Amino acid sequence: MSDASAGLLTIGLLAAAVAVVHVPLGNYLAWVFTSERDLRVERAIYRVTGINSRSEQSWRTYAVALGAFSAVSVLWLLALVVAQPHLPLARGAEQSLTTAVNTAVSFVTNTNWQDYAGEDGASPVVQTIGLTIQNFVSAAVGLAVALTVIRGLTRSGARTIGNFWVDLTRGVVRVLLPLAFVGALVLLAGGVIENLNAAHTITTIAGRHQTIQGGLVASQEAIKELGTNGGGYFNANSAHPFENPNAVTNLIEIFLMLVIPFSLPRTYGRLVGDRRQGYAVLGFMATLWTGMLAVITWAQVHAASGPLGAMEGVEVRFGVWNSALFANSTTSTSTGAVDSLHESYSAIGGGGALVNMAVGEVSPGGVGSGLYGALVLAILAVFIAGLMVGRTPQLLGKTIGRKEITLAALATVVSPALVLIGTGTALAVPVARGAILAHGPHGLTELLYAFTSAANNNGSAFAGLSATQPFLNLTLAAAMALGRFVPIALILALAGSLAAQRRQGSTEGSMPTHTPLFTGLMVGVAVLVTGLTFLPALALGPLAEAL
Repeated sequence: MSDASAGLLTIGLLAAAVAVVHVPLGNYLAWVFTSERDLRVERAIYRVTGINSRSEQSWRTYAVALGAFSAVSVLWLLALVVAQPHLPLARGAEQSLTTAVNTAVSFVTNTNWQDYAGEDGASPVVQTIGLTIQNFVSAAVGLAVALTVIRGLTRSGARTIGNFWVDLTRGVVRVLLPLAFVGALVLLAGGVIENLNAAHTITTIAGRHQTIQGGLVASQEAIKELGTNGGGYFNANSAHPFENPNAVTNLIEIFLMLVIPFSLPRTYGRLVGDRRQGYAVLGFMATLWTGMLAVITWAQVHAASGPLGAMEGVEVRFGVWNSALFANSTTSTSTGAVDSLHESYSAIGGGGALVNMAVGEVSPGGVGSGLYGALVLAILAVFIAGLMVGRTPQLLGKTIGRKEITLAALATVVSPALVLIGTGTALAVPVARGAILAHGPHGLTELLYAFTSAANNNGSAFAGLSATQPFLNLTLAAAMALGRFVPIALILALAGSLAAQRRQGSTEGSMPTHTPLFTGLMVGVAVLVTGLTFLPALALGPLAEAL
């Protein structure tokens, strides 16, 4: 079977699997966050922690709880990483202080940028009780924030938007843990390892020695993809045969990345009482994902068929098509896992992965973050449409006034500002310029890609950039933290503002937000905002390299 045939078959199987799961998983997620009953394990957690599961919080209290939980998580993970040489199963793993800060911020913000080789920089103890736990809770935080926006749109005259601790607990206990358990078993059956074997030193064909590490990989791999986290147990990430042994596991990992983000529009439609609203958001996400998949695949196939056969960086076990499919999915879902080297992609192929992140990773985006990012774009779309036709903009009976559009606009520009300011500042600092491997436009793309990945909480990288140095460790950590928590604070304020409004009925002047026309408008707004913000930088980077 040719690479093209195998690639098209894989895309078809993936689309079918996501479509089959869309309705039942979307409905299940809607039930999880509206059920009046607590599970026994949840009641035990609430008793131990002193949480009243029947109380609700204002958006400010919700934001404080989320911020406090994340701050404690950073400190706990930082202490664990710094102390790992003195913990059991250390295996020589160690990180500098600035790398440890970067790692702690990275995993708490659901970015999973790794300035260290996975098997050498993190011991099995840190991998398991540090990084894997953050893979669960950071994804649950994103899911919780998405639910607050939906509550803001559905409640009328309310002062509360939910309870952070309940949303976090349910997201982990009822959603991520059971799905990750099943995913881990499937990956284990596919050949992903799960052991604590001692390292083996072998002699390679070239006569050199290589150390092969074991690890509890399948359990981390499942939540790494399912929670759109992306941090690899090994330095090679999903190109490592212990993490991703064959084409079947490669397809399963892509499916795990997409399954929750593409199911959340169904949840949204169910909870707002109009499934067509969910289909409109789903159409928006699918249009962007499909469009960029076509661009990246075309670019990589074209490059591979050239006179030199540009296969550098492509995972030959999976081929050009499946490598492009993985790259498109991981950069459109804020996952950041890689099964091939984005640094070695063609200018347009690598640029396409960069654009996926620059657009805000809403195609379909991360767990929760993709949905709330799409809803912010929906608010911008109805506001722009209202200006064009002279009507008061409304979304699901909620007026988009000055306060709402200000919060939505600010949430939209935070990450681009961090990317452009961070990249410009790094270019002015000699030590950061010295970390760039390539020269000319490709070198600019290395640095632009790094800050785009950090500020949008993706975590993938152009591997040519030597980011393991104090300046980039700390500036990228700052971009991750600000890119995660400033938009979340603004979105929680937006949810609170919407919840406080009285829900109004639609009138003849209301713009329908469930039609293909509105889906197209959302796509146009996303492309326009990205183009106006990043076109100059893209023109100097991947576009200049392509030309």
